[in-house]
Amino acid sequence: MAAKRESKRARATRMRREYDQLCEFIPVTKCQLDYRTPFELIVATVLSAQTTDRRVNGVTPELFARYPDADALARANIADVESIIRVLGFYRMKSKHIIELAQALVTRFGGTVPQTMEELTSLPGVGRKTANVVLGNAFHSPGFPVDTHVIRVTGRLGWRDADETAPEAIERDVTAVFPPREWTDLSHRLIIFGRTVCTARAPQCAWCPLNDSCPSAGDFLDLPSARTGTRRPAKRRTTKTTAKPTRAAASRTRKTAADDAGAR
Repeated sequence: MAAKRESKRARATRMRREYDQLCEFIPVTKCQLDYRTPFELIVATVLSAQTTDRRVNGVTPELFARYPDADALARANIADVESIIRVLGFYRMKSKHIIELAQALVTRFGGTVPQTMEELTSLPGVGRKTANVVLGNAFHSPGFPVDTHVIRVTGRLGWRDADETAPEAIERDVTAVFPPREWTDLSHRLIIFGRTVCTARAPQCAWCPLNDSCPSAGDFLDLPSARTGTRRPAKRRTTKTTAKPTRAAASRTRKTAADDAGAR
């Protein structure tokens, strides 16, 4: 017999309940990129494409010491910028992008980072995800950045249809369930959760705080699917993931998530 399809109302109710659990699991959130000004954040976010925030944080202190504002970066020698960010992937392209970005800020906005989605996405190298990062973190405006972690986690949790993978569609459907004031922290929590628990290669389902309701739990554990109630074969069956979680293991996972969020 085919499983009963979850209604939109039921899914929205489950999403809010699961997010409440995530708020308890990850009580503190912060942007994972180090920055002091909107200019530093927009540059760091452009640099973060195809690499880790930690690696970006390793190069930006020197970069911003040399080029503290848009005017300084707009006049930079590209070879000098490349030498600073060389450890990042696609460093030549990124050097070109951030210099062009700085030049556009100077010529079009007087060196100031604009505060609207339309203006931000008109800048070189700035897409909707980067604009949402800047809006939500630098200007405290509603913003829901959709990165690979958000795409993966929302898919596994069934917060979106399986074939709906376009970032803008995910942004639209997920934010429709939550008030705008929660969008930025919602994105942060999903990203942190994706990095520490719902990882790409080895999700920690055994001690995931959402494993009772997650519709994908049965894909990784030999447990009934939370959505259908039917038993599905485990794709990854190891001692670590099928064993009953210990308090120590759950505590370590929670600590990792808290550390990733910058909790003190």
